[in-house]
Amino acid sequence: QVQLVESGGGLVQAGGSLRLTCAASGRTISNYAMGWFRRAPGKEREFVSAVSRSGVRTYYADSVKDRFTISRDNAKNTVYLQMNSLKPEDTAVYYCAADRTSGVGLGPLEYEYWGSGTQVVVSS
Repeated sequence: QVQLVESGGGLVQAGGSLRLTCAASGRTISNYAMGWFRRAPGKEREFVSAVSRSGVRTYYADSVKDRFTISRDNAKNTVYLQMNSLKPEDTAVYYCAADRTSGVGLGPLEYEYWGSGTQVVVSS
């Protein structure tokens, strides 16, 4: 079992920045690719970003590319999502997840463990 706890969400003005943190416990996350997803009000959960086990390979949704940066510190069992140039459409609950597959999943069904989420609100 992997327990994931997200933090760092909050209210920010458009153009601002936030850094989300996902702290893991129970098992080392070095065995898992890790991802960030989000769910906006009235919408389906969507992929935001993912990082390979080593941290070398990263993946982003087109909507956040060049604005968000995913990283991980396996020694600290932690994953980060740096979000810059935030837009009102980034408003959502953001979830951290650990991949069940041997690759790097880009869809929620490929993820086994989930945190409870952290709310991000971007005002215009």
